[in-house]
Amino acid sequence: MRFDDRVDAGRRLAERLGHLRGADPVVLGLPRGGVPVAFEVARALAAPLDVILVRKLGVPYHRELGFGAIGEGGVRVIRNDIVRMSRVGEDDLAEVERAEESELARRAERFRAGQPRIPLEGRTAVVVDDGIATGATASAACQVARAQGAARVVLAVPVAPPDAAAAFREEVDELVCLSTPALFSAVGEWYRDFSQTSDEEVVELLRQNAAEAGSGGGGEAHAGSLRLPVDEGRVALAGDLAMPAGAPGLVVFAHGSGSSRLSPRNRAVAEALNEAGLGTLLFDLLTPLEENDRANVFAVEPLARRLTEVTRWLRRRETVPICYFGASTGAAAALWAASQDGIAAVVSRGGRPDLAGPHLAEVTAPTLLIVGGHDETVLDLNRRAAEQLRCENRLAVVPGATHLFEEPGALDAVADLARDWFTAHLAASAPTSPPSDSL
Repeated sequence: MRFDDRVDAGRRLAERLGHLRGADPVVLGLPRGGVPVAFEVARALAAPLDVILVRKLGVPYHRELGFGAIGEGGVRVIRNDIVRMSRVGEDDLAEVERAEESELARRAERFRAGQPRIPLEGRTAVVVDDGIATGATASAACQVARAQGAARVVLAVPVAPPDAAAAFREEVDELVCLSTPALFSAVGEWYRDFSQTSDEEVVELLRQNAAEAGSGGGGEAHAGSLRLPVDEGRVALAGDLAMPAGAPGLVVFAHGSGSSRLSPRNRAVAEALNEAGLGTLLFDLLTPLEENDRANVFAVEPLARRLTEVTRWLRRRETVPICYFGASTGAAAALWAASQDGIAAVVSRGGRPDLAGPHLAEVTAPTLLIVGGHDETVLDLNRRAAEQLRCENRLAVVPGATHLFEEPGALDAVADLARDWFTAHLAASAPTSPPSDSL
């Protein structure tokens, strides 16, 4: 069994853990890679999410050999047999422990920002990682959870070698492992995308879980510093995701040349869409290094591929229809991507749809082209593009506006037009309830 990414693994794992819903669970992710998996489990169980912070205590001359572990709250798990075998003096072992205590405190502050850990006394602790290799860290985490007062300890992982899984069945109250392949060399080989999880993503997922819990599980989920894997996980793009409760769709923004996810115009439109209940994702199409090469900024085809990859990643994470909002050259990338990827609706702001070339005729998503009345060259290009589009489309001209819609009220007009276009077409595409068979 292979997993698309940690989100996919978490959702599949959650399906096997439904029986814990009434067991007063606390889901504990092992930082960093275990936290995205744990987030999906916590969401499915409507449970609080926390990190379980452990530090292995390694023998000074052989750090891979652990003589114990420490956890928050002064928890110590010591292997006396290894201490005796190591023949290392007590002062040296104490020095190792002091150093790891310092790192433990630093990580606790980094991930929780001063907030206390979630108490485990009398509760079911669901310890989650993205997989087990040797099992040393997971074992320490389970022991720490038990020492912190958990009444029951469940270890949940997507994949583990058979011998490690067998050992854990004797160590924890319950092991849930989706796959135990006989030929096992590393956890990452069982994921199509095993890109690194950042500290920022861990912090954001903890914040997001707390926000959802505070609003009964349906509050706004805004993932700042989200990392979007592309190019088979070799590149991670920064993004900002906002998903209001019950959002009928998610609008992905494709910015223009020389801009980024921080574009004040796109962010203003995104805020208006959020106020209307729509989800939004603003992300950087290029890494900072890639942006240094100006040729990348106008290379529509690779930008469209990036947009398509991010869309597929989103579809594994969110279940709502996807729309595109493109600006300037980003509009060409959005239309190119929409020609092949089942998009619900497209809006172009001051766009260059002509750069999508022959792909314009292949777009099936309803498309709104918004242009400023004083942006004469771009207006002419959009009129020609509208003639090439075979899908439902409309050209909306904002009177008196120039290319950047900087005039008073111009950007508000763009936001209103985009909101109405998206909401109307998302409503039209929403599935209808089947007729009742009752008499």
